[in-house]
Amino acid sequence: MTKILIVNGTQPYDFAPGRLNATLTDRARSLLTSLGHEVRVTTIDEGYDVQAEVDSHVWADTVIMQFPVNWMGAPWTFKKYMDEVYTAGMDGRLCAGDGRHAQDPKANYGTGGSLQGTSYLLSATLNAPAEAFDDPAQPFFQGMSLDDLLRPLHLNARFFGMTPLPSFGAFDVMKNPDIALDLARFDAHLRDIFAVVPA
Repeated sequence: MTKILIVNGTQPYDFAPGRLNATLTDRARSLLTSLGHEVRVTTIDEGYDVQAEVDSHVWADTVIMQFPVNWMGAPWTFKKYMDEVYTAGMDGRLCAGDGRHAQDPKANYGTGGSLQGTSYLLSATLNAPAEAFDDPAQPFFQGMSLDDLLRPLHLNARFFGMTPLPSFGAFDVMKNPDIALDLARFDAHLRDIFAVVPA
């Protein structure tokens, strides 16, 4: 069994209070606990202790980042969390510098992470339909994938030495939602990754 930290990075608005991301977070906690994993949850909007969050990242075997995509990236409160927590962890707990050394100060940037052996999973909710991605004929993303869009978050995790698990996207959640299907896909996604095969 593994230790899993779920970070709910929702920034609530009147028109989007964060119910879907809260539901996905609660669903992940319940399902993963039922599979025998030890789970911690941080809901950023409810407040957090920076040092405790660094410790939870060190504790975790996997970090699940659950968030809505706001203006092509993570919500500002999630970015603030990263700025505060990740900067505090640069004391060696999350990384020991940026990986460069005095002997060759131009090489190996981004390789100083301390979380080798830790995996992460990005789970995003989006207004964009799935059909807007992975299709060069679509004018906005021009063939980009969801992971292309989320590349800054992938790079943040890589900076700390973490390894990606397959991302999850719930698409078109405002104009044409199919929440029941999204929840079923989410359950299947988590089971595929985290189900424990009996010895």
